[in-house]
Amino acid sequence: LNMDQEDVAMRDTKRRERQAALENTDSSIGLCGWLLVGFSVLLMLVTFPISIWMCIKIVKEYERAIIFRLGRILRGGAKGPGLFFILPCTDSFINVDMRTITFDIPPQEVLTKDSVTVSVDGVVYYRVQNATLAVANITNADAATRLLAQTTLRNVLGTKNLSEILSDREEIAHNMQSSLDDATDDWGIKVERVEIKDVKLPLQLQRAMAAEAEASREARAKVIAAEGEMNASRALKEASLVIAESPSALQLRYLQTLNTIAAEKNSTIIFPLPLDMLHGLIKK
Repeated sequence: LNMDQEDVAMRDTKRRERQAALENTDSSIGLCGWLLVGFSVLLMLVTFPISIWMCIKIVKEYERAIIFRLGRILRGGAKGPGLFFILPCTDSFINVDMRTITFDIPPQEVLTKDSVTVSVDGVVYYRVQNATLAVANITNADAATRLLAQTTLRNVLGTKNLSEILSDREEIAHNMQSSLDDATDDWGIKVERVEIKDVKLPLQLQRAMAAEAEASREARAKVIAAEGEMNASRALKEASLVIAESPSALQLRYLQTLNTIAAEKNSTIIFPLPLDMLHGLIKK
C-alpha cells in the first residue's frame, strides 16, 4: 500500500512538472508579441461594447478551456467552468471534455500461451485528468487511448493460458488498467476501469470442452451410484445380522410386507418358502 501511494505521489509530481514546463509566462512572448497584444487590447477598446461579445466565452461545468496566446499556453492552465475572457486576433482556445468516456474494445483474435486462438473484447472507462497535457502532448487523446487499449489487450492475453483467461478475468482487467494508466499518464488521461466483456472460443474447441464436461459428469454419476450401492449393501448386511439374532423379527418383517401388498389391492399374495425346508429336501 505504501509503495502504491509513493508511485501515485511521484506521478502527480511529474505531472505538475510537465504542466509547469508547458505553461509559459506572458513575458516569454517577446517584444513583437507584446506589441501585438497591445494592438489587440486597443482594438477591443475602440470597438467596445461590440467587441465584448467576441471576448467573453463560456465553458460548461464538465469542460475546461486551454487558451493559446500567440501559440503559447497562458499561465494558469485550463480555464473554467464559467466565464473567461480572450483577446481578439491573438488568443485562441480549445475546449476539453472532462467527463468519463466509455468505448468498446473491438474483438481481438489472440493466441494464448497454450496455442489456443480466442476472440476477446472489452470495455474501457477513462477521463481527461489534466486538460493541458491532453491538448499539448498528443494530437488525439481519444484515438490514441483506443488503439493503445487494443494492443494492451493482445499483449496481456498473450501471456495467459486459456484456463487463466476464463477464470481470472478480474486480474486481467486490473493488469490492463494499470498498464493503460501508466502509458497514458503523460497524456493527462486517467484510465478508471477496464472490463473483459466476452471470450469467444472456436466451435471445435467448444465441442471438445462440452464432450469433456459430459464425460466428467458421467464419471461422477457412476462413482456416486457405486457409493450408493456400497452404502446400501452395508445397510442390508447390518439389517440381516439384526434379523438373524431374533427369528421373530423375520416373521414380523413378513407380516409387514403382506400388509404393504394388501394395501395396493393386489389379487396375488406371495408366500415365501422357508429356506430351512429347502435344505431338508436337498439332504433327502
